[in-house]
Amino acid sequence: MKNYMKLEFSALSENEPFARNAVAAFCLGLNPTLDELSDVKTAVSEAVTNCIVHAYRGGEGSVCIECETEGCAVHITVSDRGRGIEDVGKALEPFFTTAEGDERSGMGFTIMQTFMTDFGVESEAGGGTRVRMSKYFGRNSCAEVANVK
Repeated sequence: MKNYMKLEFSALSENEPFARNAVAAFCLGLNPTLDELSDVKTAVSEAVTNCIVHAYRGGEGSVCIECETEGCAVHITVSDRGRGIEDVGKALEPFFTTAEGDERSGMGFTIMQTFMTDFGVESEAGGGTRVRMSKYFGRNSCAEVANVK
């Protein structure tokens, strides 16, 4: 049976721990290992922080997280209605950042890709950004279901 959750909150840095813990709690029904849960929390933290720092640049806005479980997987979408990304390909390059003076490493997307099983970004300049990520828990037992080798 699929489970679904949607959460929308103000794009404020104090909401980042709330967001990652809410998603982690949602995942508990899939019986993840502590490492798997930590991966999800880290990826969600990076996605939410990107919305706060880059989409709104300190201005007002909101972040939306949608989660769905399916079998042994969680599918997570983190979206905003902010500035958007002009060149997604460039933004996906390690160390690329548009906030150079803010001590940003430019590794957010790279971290998300590394910690999650599937990852993708859709964006339009001026039209917001949507990050889609999936994590398959118990990878050895789910490999056949997920077509993951």
